[in-house]
Amino acid sequence: MSNTIFTNARLIDPEAGTDSLGWLHVSEGRIAGRGEGDAPALDGAVIDCKGHCLAPGIVDIGVKVCEPGERHKESYKSAGLAAAAGGVTTIVTRPDTLPAVDTPETLEFATRRAQADAPVNVLPMAALTKGREGREMTEIGFLQDAGAVAFTDCDHVVANTKVFSRALTYARACGALVIAHPQEPILSNGAAATSGKFAVLRGLPAVSPMAERMGLDRDIALLEMTGAAYHADQITTARALPALERAKRNGLDITAGTSIHHLTLNELDVADYRTFFKVKPPLRSEDDRQAVIEAVRTGLIDTISSMHTPQDEESKRLPFEEAASGAVALETLLPAALRLCHAGQLDLPTLFRAMSLNPAKRLGLHSGRLSEGAPADLVLFDPDVPFVLDRFSLKSKSQNTPFDGQRMQGKVTATFVAGQEVYRRP
Repeated sequence: MSNTIFTNARLIDPEAGTDSLGWLHVSEGRIAGRGEGDAPALDGAVIDCKGHCLAPGIVDIGVKVCEPGERHKESYKSAGLAAAAGGVTTIVTRPDTLPAVDTPETLEFATRRAQADAPVNVLPMAALTKGREGREMTEIGFLQDAGAVAFTDCDHVVANTKVFSRALTYARACGALVIAHPQEPILSNGAAATSGKFAVLRGLPAVSPMAERMGLDRDIALLEMTGAAYHADQITTARALPALERAKRNGLDITAGTSIHHLTLNELDVADYRTFFKVKPPLRSEDDRQAVIEAVRTGLIDTISSMHTPQDEESKRLPFEEAASGAVALETLLPAALRLCHAGQLDLPTLFRAMSLNPAKRLGLHSGRLSEGAPADLVLFDPDVPFVLDRFSLKSKSQNTPFDGQRMQGKVTATFVAGQEVYRRP
């Protein structure tokens, strides 16, 4: 459809910070106008939103799609369907595949697969070092030409400071964004929990929250030296927040994100060694969780992402220490985030600032907005409808979600990419 009018919509505008009733006009895949009250008479399809929320589609940085190498865990088709069902209109994919996305040829293969199979926008990231081994940087310029939107070794921290500084210097020269995982790699190696009373009682190998602070401090020092553009993929502890605040105040080109699991779960959710709650970094204390929520509210933490990490049953049905880390979250990102709204901790414009507007701005995209001329990537959702999550109903090939069996509130009604409907709830 070339012309569509959304009427009776609760417009969530993260750019203006508003939540108001009105209408939205979409023409030729872009937003052509909006307003309050009754919609103007225009030719085209009319979608009655019935008072439900209409917001910019979610831009999710850090999604793992397991092509190439582990297609049985997640494919571009299954990830794209899961994203559409979750209101995610753009997925920014990680390079931690088998083999890693560290050459233009591998990147072009992944791009072709995504374009052929995924109903949503797919933007690939590439590895910062070859094989994500931290020894030799990749051909950043060639990978940019092939379509890489950022560079990251994911949870493989580049321990060699000289290699990392050279990569940051080269990335700055290319105008490339580097996304890093702030952890001190030696301290965090082998950790399955955050140090404290709970980890001691459960007998789990643990890591101090200071490991995140130490990793971030090192990266900030290198940013001062190189002037590169940098994004911390997950800030999950209160102790890392002062360093982040200072770096921003000092004018460094730094942004930070956090994951939906660290915003809505804490270390006690592991309970009796429930491996679906094993993520990386490990779940933190309730004090840390509350501090991170407040940092999102104030804008100190810029983005919220799913950190979607599919794992098969064989890698999760193991003793907690041996089980693989990670959880799927493309479909659960929005209803889990709405918990924070229903609890009165974040309002909807603030939530979509972190899930849509800020990720789009960091990547230089025009999406994530309801302003005229922006791509009509939209999510229509009912924030109040209750349901109990059944992991076997998820569209991901892997169903390793910590929210299985939990009462949740808020469902996507429909998702639109460039004005075209890519999902509608049955």
